[in-house]
Amino acid sequence: MDIVIRQAEPGEYGALGDLTARAYLDDGLLDFGESDGYLHELRDVAKRVAAAEVLVAVDGGRLLGGVTFVPGPGPMADLARPGEAEIRMLAVGRAARGRGAGEAMVRACVGRARAMEGCTAVVLSTQRTMHAAHRLYERLGFVRTPERDWRPLPHLDDITLLAYKLTL
Repeated sequence: MDIVIRQAEPGEYGALGDLTARAYLDDGLLDFGESDGYLHELRDVAKRVAAAEVLVAVDGGRLLGGVTFVPGPGPMADLARPGEAEIRMLAVGRAARGRGAGEAMVRACVGRARAMEGCTAVVLSTQRTMHAAHRLYERLGFVRTPERDWRPLPHLDDITLLAYKLTL
C-alpha cells in the first residue's frame, strides 16, 4: 500500500500522542526521560490541533507517524516569524522507519506553506543528535540557520536546539 498524508482525526489523537512520545523516549531525545515536562506536550495532540494543523502518515489505516504544521507565529510556534511556517514534533514509529513517511510528512508541510499567501519560508528546530533528521532536512533544501538556534530551557546551557530554514 501507499503512504497517505492527511489531517489527524480525533479518534487518532491518543494513538498519535503515544507514538510521538514513544519515538522521542526510545530515541533518547528527552533529557529527563519519563519525567521530562515536554512529554506531556508531545502527547497532547488535541492542544496542538487547537492551534495548528496536525498531519498523520498512514498506510492502509495503520498509523505510521505524525507532524505538527504551524502556519505562522502563535501559541505553537517556537521560531516562526511573520511570513514563515514551522514544522514541529515530527515523529515516525520505529517499525515504520525507512519507508519514507517522515519525508512525505515534511514534503506535505512544505506544500502547505507554499500554498499560503505571503509565506516565504519554513523553519524548524531539531536536536543535535537527530542526524537522520538533519540529512532529511538538508536533502529537501533546508539550511542551517545557527543565528536562530535556541535553548528551550534557558537556564540549561547544554540543551540547544538547532534551527533550519527552507526559503520558498
